[in-house]
Amino acid sequence: MPGFLQRPAVVSRVSDLIGHTPLLELAGTETGSRLLLKLEMFNPTGTAKIRMARAMIDAAEQSGELRPGGRIIESTSGNTGLGLAVIAAERGYAFTAVVDNHAAADKLRAMKALGTELVHVVDDGTEELATAAREELAEDMARDQDNTVFTEQHNNPANGVGYFPVAHELNAALDGNLDVLVGAVGTGGGLCGTARELRTLIPGFSTIGVEPKGSIAFGGPAHDYYQSGTGTPEGAELGALVDFDLIDEGVKVGDVEAFATCRAVARTGLLIGGSAGGVVHEALTRLSSLPPGTTMVALINDGGEKYMDTVFNDDWMQARGLLDPNAERDIEELLTKLRRNR
Repeated sequence: MPGFLQRPAVVSRVSDLIGHTPLLELAGTETGSRLLLKLEMFNPTGTAKIRMARAMIDAAEQSGELRPGGRIIESTSGNTGLGLAVIAAERGYAFTAVVDNHAAADKLRAMKALGTELVHVVDDGTEELATAAREELAEDMARDQDNTVFTEQHNNPANGVGYFPVAHELNAALDGNLDVLVGAVGTGGGLCGTARELRTLIPGFSTIGVEPKGSIAFGGPAHDYYQSGTGTPEGAELGALVDFDLIDEGVKVGDVEAFATCRAVARTGLLIGGSAGGVVHEALTRLSSLPPGTTMVALINDGGEKYMDTVFNDDWMQARGLLDPNAERDIEELLTKLRRNR
């Protein structure tokens, strides 16, 4: 796809900095297999989701649904809202984000700093994930309003299209040498959008989807979880972009394991977000069992800087029963062993 694989030396908009994110080799095996991380925190706002935020607004403009001076409304746990806030600011739109307190506080503060109107669907201080209620309120707010669009990320085809460039970046960087793609499954846009386009470029790779334990995309039981911006909680509809034909295997990783992985990876010098911890945990634990010479790529949707009050806060973790030094030590030992083989 022309234009996706190189960036001008000087750009005029923040959104021109989207994409071209690096690959980091985190670990390897004695048989020549390697785990590469696609570091999407190098996008503006520190997240992959600005890719699909731009694509959704492009699509709304092209359809005539959104015109100069209009308003964007979205239900978000934070990262999608950050991306939409940047695009709205650049293009002169108002943006209203419908949120709950499950989102990291730094994400909410950053959206507000970018000029976003925050509407809390639940404002009693509870940390409960309220995806269904958020989406219902966002849809109601946009209904019958002129020049107002509810981008509806869970069911918006442009969400998946926004990640097509990731496939082209991976193909170019690896010269077609990719065997396993691992990523979180929330809206489905990131993993399935990337996989869909990647199948047109690289034959024969497998795709592994990761969701939190408690999420229902790959079956029950349903229960609360703390990994934000991922999964499908009980009561929420599975997004139209979750395409099981594009996911060869679906797995679940618990909060304790995901967050222990974040904290262990941080001691290598890299901060990753909570859902990325689940993805890396799954990738690390299966790397040694893969055929010799396998190249596995894990999609790292955001960095850990937004989680200083949660994942990287001992008091917050302890209060919720998530702090497990033994789990962290196990991941550290596995990382130490695998990093010797890079």
